[in-house]
Amino acid sequence: MAAASGSVTLQRCMVSPAGRHSASLIFLHGSGDSGTGLRKWIKQVLNQDLAFQHIKIIYPTAPARPYTPMKGGISNVWFDRFKISNDCPEHLESIDVMCQMLTDLIDDEVKSGIKKNRILVGGFSMGGCMAMHLAYRNHRDVAGVFALSSFLNKASAVYQALQRRDGALPELFQCHGTADELVLHSWGEETNSTLKALGVSTKFHSFPGIHHELSRAELEKLKSWILTKLPGGAERHSECQD
Repeated sequence: MAAASGSVTLQRCMVSPAGRHSASLIFLHGSGDSGTGLRKWIKQVLNQDLAFQHIKIIYPTAPARPYTPMKGGISNVWFDRFKISNDCPEHLESIDVMCQMLTDLIDDEVKSGIKKNRILVGGFSMGGCMAMHLAYRNHRDVAGVFALSSFLNKASAVYQALQRRDGALPELFQCHGTADELVLHSWGEETNSTLKALGVSTKFHSFPGIHHELSRAELEKLKSWILTKLPGGAERHSECQD
């Protein structure tokens, strides 16, 4: 059960730039969370919003749908999984529907005057996986991709698409906690090395002792990377919209 593109507008929470809006970042939450929940979690870890002088942060919320790992229970997830494993098929039907819905979100930013090469996409856990599908299969002209505590399945459609690649690819920023017991650190490492072999420019940052969670050191490193891809100053100003 996945909504067709156009029938659902994704709810979102936004942190507006303090100054002139010249770039956008789409940050996708993990399974069972929400855009508002992810923003609050980041604010708790950093003791302030992730915010910039010139970049609008968009935290969309995945629509509620049945989720197989929860025995069909309803959850806010970007797509379905047959199980939480890197060694099983992807649920491509639901992934592709969500790619189209998130494309509509990217298109909204472009229509507002933001160039595609001034848009970053990324996320935590399932959100990072979704961002890799979105960018490497559909939007290779975005400024970059980030994936925190995320992985791709061994036979991912992302890998298949990159084997047929033509032209430049967005850089990938990837982080993973070594103590993650839900999404294994080795799954993230394997994803990174496979993408690198397929031509993606990427670095894999390991965080010792970190479980399936966000850390301050990780978010500070992410913030620095964001500013290398979308240069400008950083300041605090926010607006929430559900």
